[in-house]
Amino acid sequence: MRPLGIFGGMFDPVHYGHLRTVHEIAEVLDLEAVAFVPAGDPPHRQPPWASAEVRLAALQAAIADDARFFVDDRELRRPGPSWTVLTLQALRAERGAQPLALIMGLDAFVGLATWHHAEELIGLAHLVVARRPGARLPRSGLAARLLRGRRSSDPARLAAAPAGLLYLHEGTRLDVSSSAVRAVVAAGRDPRYLMPEAARRIILATGSYARPGEHEE
Repeated sequence: MRPLGIFGGMFDPVHYGHLRTVHEIAEVLDLEAVAFVPAGDPPHRQPPWASAEVRLAALQAAIADDARFFVDDRELRRPGPSWTVLTLQALRAERGAQPLALIMGLDAFVGLATWHHAEELIGLAHLVVARRPGARLPRSGLAARLLRGRRSSDPARLAAAPAGLLYLHEGTRLDVSSSAVRAVVAAGRDPRYLMPEAARRIILATGSYARPGEHEE
């Protein structure tokens, strides 16, 4: 079976850095589809600036023209912290032995040890780590151990097993972040060309992020 990609995050807001990375990974790993999973109650970060409704609507609009992509809103509907391990457990129960590929940026991967039940993640899904501008590979801790012991550069190996491997994606590195987009809007400038036009219309129409001083991480 072709793997299912899972890409979680705040999407506060979604931007081309998210979308280009996932597009490339979907091509390289021949993913069947990619589930974008917006966080409801992020346990390791401050609450999102935009409401769940705005973030969800902008994300749905941003990926609407790509048949490979869909939004999975289970973390918005599930009460309590948005633990990734719970999402993967649920998807594993639903998908059986289908390979699952959890996509994350290198900055998130470096801090993997702080995630809830972090040691269980590699048993539920492959980890697909996208290099980010300025981020260095870890040299110690859980992330470094996984790089040493679980890394594979062969997409066929990921498709042949439900979970257990780590793939490092060396693709296009767009230096775009959600905080940068928020800063642009808060400054009264236009985020055109930083994000899909359909998502841009939603965040401008709702006034999301148009609050000076509220755009920093």
